[in-house]
Amino acid sequence: GVAKIDCVKHSQLCRSNRVMAFPTLRWFHDGNPISPDYKMDRTVEKLVSFAKRKLEMDEKFKEWDKRAANNNEDPSVRESKRKLYQQNRPEHPGCQVSGFLMVNRVPGNFHIEARSKSHNLNAAMTNLSHVVNHLSFGDPIKAADRKTRRILKQVPEEHQQFSPMDDTRYPTFKFHQAFHHYIKVVSTHLNMGASTANSMVTYQFLEQSQIVHYDEANVPEARFSYDLSPMSVVVQKEGRKWYDYLTSLCAIIGGTFTTLGLIDATLYKVFKPKKL
Repeated sequence: GVAKIDCVKHSQLCRSNRVMAFPTLRWFHDGNPISPDYKMDRTVEKLVSFAKRKLEMDEKFKEWDKRAANNNEDPSVRESKRKLYQQNRPEHPGCQVSGFLMVNRVPGNFHIEARSKSHNLNAAMTNLSHVVNHLSFGDPIKAADRKTRRILKQVPEEHQQFSPMDDTRYPTFKFHQAFHHYIKVVSTHLNMGASTANSMVTYQFLEQSQIVHYDEANVPEARFSYDLSPMSVVVQKEGRKWYDYLTSLCAIIGGTFTTLGLIDATLYKVFKPKKL
């Protein structure tokens, strides 16, 4: 049979069944939902084809299960076979986002939210938990490049905050909330020598995140707000000139001579023969 549920009137029922968008078409077998939900075309032909395929697979399983029962098949094998015939597999309603954005050198933001052309989202079930695998500003730093390795090897660790958010998880455990990230971007000039072969320009940034709560009618979004600092950081390596070593050597010699003179004068006063 076919059942139709109004998730506005029966919101708790839809929430307990994790209905995340409207309309949602879900197949049930013996009162249990079969994942994943129907995602093909919303035409009568496609819907009938989907239902026929499910029923045919169910009939095939019944025939196999009857033979397996007669042959005393292991129950665990029969259960795994049942899931295979029902095409019941866990659904992972997440997505992976990758790419780059061309932005101006002014404060701005970009945000990620769940949207669909074919569905109206259930804002209460929208989970914006996310993992930042990589986020950086400017040209990507190619670790395999010899020039990059040579320069970064000479840069102190505290000046290599190019992607501090990498591999960081931002989970949310309640409805109507999402993380907002506030990013301060600073251009960094790395000058590790006199020639351009030992110089590069990149961007470091500091990040602060907090959970923001939404109204029930609004869809949460993961927001990344960035602000480019008008100042730049210059990390420069300077070598000592030959006359610096000469000056230091003269200072050492002069200091030694003065110290020995003081010691000599002190000893002379202590051990000077006294006149009677």
